[in-house]
Amino acid sequence: MKSLKQFAAGALMCLLAAGAAAQVNVSGIKYEESVDARGTKLQLNGAGVRYKAVFKVYTAGLYLTRKAGTPDEALAVTGPKRLSIVMLRDIDSGELGKLFSRGMEDNMDRAAFSKLVPGVLRMSQIFSDHKKLVAGDAFSIDWIPGTGTVITVKGVVQGEPFKEPEFFNALLRIWLGPNPADWKLKEALLGKPA
Repeated sequence: MKSLKQFAAGALMCLLAAGAAAQVNVSGIKYEESVDARGTKLQLNGAGVRYKAVFKVYTAGLYLTRKAGTPDEALAVTGPKRLSIVMLRDIDSGELGKLFSRGMEDNMDRAAFSKLVPGVLRMSQIFSDHKKLVAGDAFSIDWIPGTGTVITVKGVVQGEPFKEPEFFNALLRIWLGPNPADWKLKEALLGKPA
């Protein structure tokens, strides 16, 4: 009887440990090892912190259908994708939208960027409408094949999906492109140890 209780206690400890291992903690923000995107299981490819000078601005986690170790691999992965962001400090949302637009422009050739200008302007407006994001606010950018790019801010889907297939990858290049927002965050999103 005693060994059965010990076995049960050991099994419970293993289950608890497995549950605890199902999350990654980044600056106090927990990222699940896997999430569901409209019926497709995505796995956390990597997560890290965006710094501006010495200040932590936000955390980001990249979810894909399979692991990717390079920007090209991440961009080429088929199926749904998600970038989840949680703010670590207050920021003017309009400014964040402008930074995202600039990040897209800095990581694309002019002709490709010019095709996306209507979507870029609409995305900037989404963030401007929110006025301010405060520490703890979260938003996500999902690529859903057949639907488009869906932006969700504070749990609420923002307008119609962006239909252009290249729009999500243009956004992803803000963090994974040749001129990323933060080089250390780029490495972290690609699953490389700090």
